[in-house]
Amino acid sequence: MSKNSITVKALVNAPVQIAWRAYTNPIAVTQWNFASDDWYCPTAENDLRVGGKMKSRMEAKDGSFGFDFEATYEEVIDQKKLVYGLADGRKVVITFESDGDKTNVVTMFDAESENSLEMQEAGWQAILNNYKAYAERAVRMETLYFETEIKAPVN
Repeated sequence: MSKNSITVKALVNAPVQIAWRAYTNPIAVTQWNFASDDWYCPTAENDLRVGGKMKSRMEAKDGSFGFDFEATYEEVIDQKKLVYGLADGRKVVITFESDGDKTNVVTMFDAESENSLEMQEAGWQAILNNYKAYAERAVRMETLYFETEIKAPVN
């Protein structure tokens, strides 16, 4: 990390398995990956392996602006740590620390030079807060399983 790194944190009221899945599942990412209610994340992809890409699109709901976010994983430790590099060379480190039925999630990232440190911290913290709220709702969601029997010849 550079000397201009920023750290944001959240204590998620969910076990690490759910917290991890909420952070890494692309469908889940589209539900929380935006800093304010006038933005949304229409698409996300996640190839969760070293060398794999993580991509998402963020757009203003009024259609006035949008941008793509892309990173390449440098380290993936299941339910513990993600490290990825951004196209501009900055690094992001996310840790997941299990604390019983809660998870401490810490994101450290190299600041960019275009926006103030305060603005960057506020934006990343807002996104992390959205993630926390989503992950905590996910704890209460029940998983539905469906079985279908197809009566057809094998050959």
